[in-house]
Amino acid sequence: MGLQEIWFILIAVLFTGYFVLEGFDFGVGMHFPVLGRGRTAEADTRRRVLLNTIGPVWDGNEVWLITAGGALFAAFPEWYATLFSGFYLPLLLILLALIVRVCAIEWRGKIDDPAWRRRCDWGIIFGSWVPAVLWGVAFANIVRGVAIDADKQYIGGFFDLLNPYALLGGATTALVFALHGAVFIALKTEGEVRTDAVALSRKLAVPAVLVAGTFVVWTQLAYGKGWTIALVAVAAVSLLAVVALTVAEREGWAFVFTTVAIAATVVLLFASLFPNVMPSTLDPAWSLTIENASSSPYTLKVMTWAAAFMTPVVLAYQGWTYWVFRRRLSTDHIPHSIGLKIGSK
Repeated sequence: MGLQEIWFILIAVLFTGYFVLEGFDFGVGMHFPVLGRGRTAEADTRRRVLLNTIGPVWDGNEVWLITAGGALFAAFPEWYATLFSGFYLPLLLILLALIVRVCAIEWRGKIDDPAWRRRCDWGIIFGSWVPAVLWGVAFANIVRGVAIDADKQYIGGFFDLLNPYALLGGATTALVFALHGAVFIALKTEGEVRTDAVALSRKLAVPAVLVAGTFVVWTQLAYGKGWTIALVAVAAVSLLAVVALTVAEREGWAFVFTTVAIAATVVLLFASLFPNVMPSTLDPAWSLTIENASSSPYTLKVMTWAAAFMTPVVLAYQGWTYWVFRRRLSTDHIPHSIGLKIGSK
């Protein structure tokens, strides 16, 4: 295995980590209108519980995206250039949504005013739903292939990206992230919030299985390889297990299986893509591959040494963070003072 293959795998691992970790972050924000509905003080306290479930970890989860983008730029600059220029509008919308979400989370408790907090809540909802949908649309188009010419430029339009397969990909990520987030809330809370989150998980489980199952089967039939059928089976069995576990109120195991389902689906997408990184629908010879889109061997070698040193440190630190903030939360843990920072007890 060469350095190009190694870095393709590392980028797949980084995006897998991002979708698993940021997936439940998005899910928590997506459920603000349901689990935190209303304008009463009690509803505001419930929304603060939801925020506190991700308060210590959400910004660390976003580091996976930053690292994945940096690795993509350094290891496969042609892939990075074609992707970010061709998918400029959807990626810009994702970026704007993430910025709005960050500002809303950080600033929500800075002003003791109900109207201000409601606006921040809508920022969190917007910043959670938009990326949850558009990431699925983007990755589905990458696997499907787009109109890339001989100069490695995307020559299609924005609406060309809104094809049936890509829209199904967007629906899949939105529903699976919503389910992932609901299960995470049930795992991290107690009392009425947990009860409502368990009920919401049950309602989301079946639609998520149907939509995601259709997407992974379509991916396998149209773009998959012989061995990737195993990944389809893992994703399908995991989602079916989530249905049973949400009914049994075993949210710990349900969260494990939503994690496995997301990971298996992302690996399926990257495995179906390999050795291409962006297939061309105009001419297969114009497709970007790990060979014609990569950096020089020396650059990849230096990056490999840096990654070998830093990756264990980052993983250890993030794992320690999750361990420290592992306890469940309830409305009883939320102080009456609105101005306290997210994550306070």
